[in-house]
Amino acid sequence: MKRPLILAAVVAAVALFFFFDLHHRLSLSGLKDGIEPLLAWREAAPLQVAAAFFGLYVLVAACSLPGATILTLGAGALFGTGWGLLLVSFASTIGATLAFWSSRYVLRDWVQQRFGNRLKTIDDGVEREGAFYLFSLRLLPVFPFFLVNLLMGLTRMPALKFYAVSQVGMLAGTWVFVNAGTQLSQIQRVQDIASPTLLGSFTLLGIFPWVVKKVLDAYKARKVYARFPRPVKFERNLVVIGGGAAGLVAAYIGAAVKAKVTLVEAHKLGGDCLNYGCVPSKTLIHSARLAHAVAQAETLGLQVPPARVMLSTLMQRIQSVIRTIAPHDSVERYTALGVEMLAGHARVVDPWTVEITGSDGSQRRITTRSIVIAAGARPVVPNIPGLEESGYVTSDTLWDVLAGLDALPRRLAVLGGGPIGCELAQSFARLGCEVTVVEAGERLMSREDTDVAAVVADAFLREGITLCTGQKAVRVDLVRQDGSAAGAERVLVTKPTASEAGDEQRIPFDMLLCAVGRTARLTGYGLEELGVPTKKTVVTNEYLETLYPNIYAAGDVAGPWQFTHTASHQAWYAAVNALFGVVKRFKVDASCIPWATFTSPEVARVGLSEDEARQQNIAYEVTRYALDDLDRAIADGDTDGFVKVLTVPGKDRILGAVIVGAHAAEMLPEFVLAMKHQLGLNKILGTIHVYPTFSEAGKYAAGDWKRAHAPQRLLAFAERFHAWRRG
Repeated sequence: MKRPLILAAVVAAVALFFFFDLHHRLSLSGLKDGIEPLLAWREAAPLQVAAAFFGLYVLVAACSLPGATILTLGAGALFGTGWGLLLVSFASTIGATLAFWSSRYVLRDWVQQRFGNRLKTIDDGVEREGAFYLFSLRLLPVFPFFLVNLLMGLTRMPALKFYAVSQVGMLAGTWVFVNAGTQLSQIQRVQDIASPTLLGSFTLLGIFPWVVKKVLDAYKARKVYARFPRPVKFERNLVVIGGGAAGLVAAYIGAAVKAKVTLVEAHKLGGDCLNYGCVPSKTLIHSARLAHAVAQAETLGLQVPPARVMLSTLMQRIQSVIRTIAPHDSVERYTALGVEMLAGHARVVDPWTVEITGSDGSQRRITTRSIVIAAGARPVVPNIPGLEESGYVTSDTLWDVLAGLDALPRRLAVLGGGPIGCELAQSFARLGCEVTVVEAGERLMSREDTDVAAVVADAFLREGITLCTGQKAVRVDLVRQDGSAAGAERVLVTKPTASEAGDEQRIPFDMLLCAVGRTARLTGYGLEELGVPTKKTVVTNEYLETLYPNIYAAGDVAGPWQFTHTASHQAWYAAVNALFGVVKRFKVDASCIPWATFTSPEVARVGLSEDEARQQNIAYEVTRYALDDLDRAIADGDTDGFVKVLTVPGKDRILGAVIVGAHAAEMLPEFVLAMKHQLGLNKILGTIHVYPTFSEAGKYAAGDWKRAHAPQRLLAFAERFHAWRRG
């Protein structure tokens, strides 16, 4: 009830203001006509007049009423420059803060719910440099102060900071008008005070902080570089550290614009994606999917012998796929493009020098204008007693271990229920392994909504995968049947995550896969010695600059995403800013980041999930279309899943979309394109889709939204119209 009361109080104050004709009294002519009685009253009761004036000014400012300028002139006429400035300075700031509070209390939740996603960039900017922006606006009287009060109330700026900055920022303008009020009789119109010359002076004053900021930025950069000798000439325009997705794209862009570029990679070109991640895992997933199809052949009217896994042939195929794709990321290709390709470990010696240590121990130093660090990430290995002795594998080491085996392990324990753990767990289960997934959280795929994770979990259970959610690994026991230590039997011991008192669960295994996440490679590249801040990833600004404006980071090492496509996306910005930032810099566009988990059914998403929308207090509507209604899904027997779209309430603008089902990753780009170019569901509905295809699911989801928002009054009129035409 407080919000309506505040709103009612403001409306009442505005109504009374106009009812009692105060808008005419608070004019220059009204002030001149009434100044003599006010001066006489002030002589008789100075404290009462000061208190009444103070209260009136606070009310006018708090309710954003017109007349603050006239009151400021009146303060000078009534109290003189000193006391007038004191009264107005505090009254105006208190009133502005009350308007700020009212806007925040009454409007902010509604605004955040409807426009929170759009306002996130503004909120982040205000959080970083809100005081600076507010101070600049307070120095510019051409910008309505009441509007500043209301708009700042919608941001996350602390009220105390707003008050302090406003008190100081409005002082100069207040002094000018209070001082002018001491000569009230000579003022014919307010424009005589707010002359073009004065407004121009204030504009310059408002611009001054921006100039100071640029100077300070230059000073900070100079101070950061002060302890390092700057080369007179540079051997390279760009040195890229890391030959994964981000590093290769950065080097490619540099070469494409004819810059002199060196790329340094210590291990294998192509990075984790080519050698350990996307490529080998998706090859394995394809074979596992075919094995599952063979197992389900009878339901499709086919009788075929059971699939038998030939591990050596399977591993040969995985390596063959890697070799086939590898030329895209090869030394030969990039050398032909003009990139100098060096094998070795790179370390940043100073902001302009990179030292490369070759495998033979030789060292070489290269001077460069800019550096892009694209060192990638590595698997996280939890600190669990007995884990080191268990012979565990990660997504990086798995492939070499499998290549040395004669057959797949009979029992596989997977530690972690995220995308990597889920993809590999299902693949090995389909290839005949007994798989147990241990996840500390209450469900698989914690980054996705509950209903999304539930579809995947149900599929896992049907395929015989054991799910131990809400369980944390506490140790690995290695014992023989006779009880002696370090035997052949390996057991993962877990306990309930929520309670230390729960019963232990023992999970025997032949292979243990750690898939609890990946962490950025931050050590060994000279970042610590240079003092480059890190916080799980390298700390960068919106341009991907580190502490040193000529050193950039991109990909997994910069975060927050760990996808090949986002690494490539960031690399474009890092390379362009590194090479052309002196002319024009570009902020990373992170508005539409898609991703997919390649389980069966697949999960693909872009934008907000329901959980995220609730956490951010963003209002949304949900449209859901189940794939068991889609003709092509029925024909293929892949009816698990749905399309779920979040939209702005009452509008077709897409806030986020998730697809769970076969070919979900291939279906998602339609929604990514729509969000990127601000196309609503009506545009998707009006687009012709081939029949019968899975992509029609997006159109049918748009159709469901349209039916839910059909204009009922217009339809009722149409019904009466058609009835009339029938006679």
